[in-house]
Amino acid sequence: MVVAELREQGVPLVRFDPADLPDQAGLSVEFDRGDFTGYLSTEGRLVSVHGVRSIWVRRPGRPAAHAANPSEWLTAECGQALYGMLYATTARWMNHPAAAEPARHKPFQLRVAQHSGFAVPSTLVTTYPRAARDFAVQCTDIVVKSASGPPTADPPVALPTTRIGPDTDFSDVAAGATLLQRYIPKAADIRLFCVGSELFAARKTAASGQVDGRYGCHGHHWEAVDAPARIVRAVHEYMALTGLAYGAFDFAEDADGLWWFLECNQGGQFGFVELETGQPIAAAVASWLAAPGAAYR
Repeated sequence: MVVAELREQGVPLVRFDPADLPDQAGLSVEFDRGDFTGYLSTEGRLVSVHGVRSIWVRRPGRPAAHAANPSEWLTAECGQALYGMLYATTARWMNHPAAAEPARHKPFQLRVAQHSGFAVPSTLVTTYPRAARDFAVQCTDIVVKSASGPPTADPPVALPTTRIGPDTDFSDVAAGATLLQRYIPKAADIRLFCVGSELFAARKTAASGQVDGRYGCHGHHWEAVDAPARIVRAVHEYMALTGLAYGAFDFAEDADGLWWFLECNQGGQFGFVELETGQPIAAAVASWLAAPGAAYR
């Protein structure tokens, strides 16, 4: 969708997969006389890094993953060369890896959300069964969820957020870090996208007793909504603190209309919301990428 918008705006672009290095794609960078030159090649196209205006990071492959003889060493070498060269440019990033990496971690997100002014449900991440039991008794009604998302597996594994009670056996918490959170009875799911300084929010009414809106279809659809002023301020503060240019925020709206922060996915999908609401999110991403601006520092 973003590629189509960029082409509509007449903005030249190249799609480059790090996994294609070094067999199907190439690079060369030289430092001499106080300056540097660099080139990337892929699918018969050659790009000078000095001509790169912006870089959109959208689920890139692991460097050298498609190589004839892949290895950890080859991945490290190609990754050093590629990202080191791109970091040396003045291009704008959505999102810069230095900002995206910590932003993927749920505990970091929750602390930044607190600093930003969001309402954050009481949360515990622990490997201690006793701590988990005490938290469950304190909160009475909690959910258990994945901190990192579903594991890579074939066939794919689904890990929905699950509601549990204080009488749960928490002994297996010792087997691995477990994220527990106070259950928020919700009237609706909220997905909000921040693209640069633009915000696009959508609301989907929750089914009765619904816990995880990602699973199951109950006939409700996403509708565009305006974000409350308090949320707008908190989103901009969150983006400033994390250094992100793009973020997909998830909230649970309770019966009183309060938006509770659940997470911010620095690479979250927006297409399904745009298709249902008509909000021009892809166009906003494309315009941000096409606009001149200060380099990341």
